[in-house]
Amino acid sequence: MNFVDTHTHIYDDAFAEDRDAAVRRAVEAGVRTMLLPAIDSKSTQAQEALAKTYPDVFRQMAGLHPTSVDDNFEEELSLVQQQLSETGKYVAVGEIGMDLYWDRTYEQQQVSALEHQMRWAIDLDLPVALHIRKAHNEVFGLMKRINRPTYRGVMHCFGGSVQEAMRAIEMGFHLGVGGVVTFKNSTLSEVVKAVPLESILLETDAPYLSPAPYRGKRNESAYIPIIAARVAELKGIPIEEVAEVTTCSAVSLFRL
Repeated sequence: MNFVDTHTHIYDDAFAEDRDAAVRRAVEAGVRTMLLPAIDSKSTQAQEALAKTYPDVFRQMAGLHPTSVDDNFEEELSLVQQQLSETGKYVAVGEIGMDLYWDRTYEQQQVSALEHQMRWAIDLDLPVALHIRKAHNEVFGLMKRINRPTYRGVMHCFGGSVQEAMRAIEMGFHLGVGGVVTFKNSTLSEVVKAVPLESILLETDAPYLSPAPYRGKRNESAYIPIIAARVAELKGIPIEEVAEVTTCSAVSLFRL
C-alpha cells in the first residue's frame, strides 16, 4: 500500500535529533510522498533544506499561516508572492486560513492575508491548504465574497460539523483527516462516516495531534497507516481501499 501524508511539519525542530530516521520510518510504512506546508519566513529555510535533501519524497507549499499574521503580515505576504513566482516549485498555497481560537486581535489582518493568498492560488491554478479554527463562518463568508463556482483545496485538520463538511465538499474542498479521528468520542468520526471517501485526504500534521495509542507524544508521518485503518473501520471497507482512494485524490488535487 502507498500513502500520501498531505500535511506534515517534519522540518520542525521537534525532529532535530532524528529527522532522517523519521523520514525512513515513514517511507518504510508506505508513505512515499509527504507535503510540507509553510508557516512563515522563519521556517522557510528548514523547509527548503528538507525538500532538497529528499526531492523524491517531499513536495512544498508556500503560504503564511494565520497564527503568524501580525502587524508585519504584508511584508510576509510579499515573500510568499515571490516564492509562488517560481513556477512548478510549489504544489499548493498553504498553510493559510483563519484561527480565532485564542483571540481575535488580528482578525481583519487574517481575512486580508487569506483573501490575497486565495486569489493568488486561483490565478496560479493551485490548490489551497486551509487552516480553520473557530472560524468556519468567517471563511465561508470570504469564499462567498470571492464568488467562485468551485474551489480546489483541502480543509486541513477538519474540525467542523457534518453540515460544515458537506458545505465544504459542495464548494469543491477535500477534508484533511488526521490523528483526531482515532480519539474517543471524536466528532470527526461522524464526519468520516457521512462524507464520500473520495473527499478525504490523509494527514498527520506532525509533530502535532498524534493518533491513539501515541496521543500526547510526538506525531510523525509513519503513523499515517493508523489513521487509514481507523477510516477503514468507520467506513466498513478494507484499508487497501482507503490507501488507494486517498492517494489517488491527493495525486489528482496536488498534481503529484
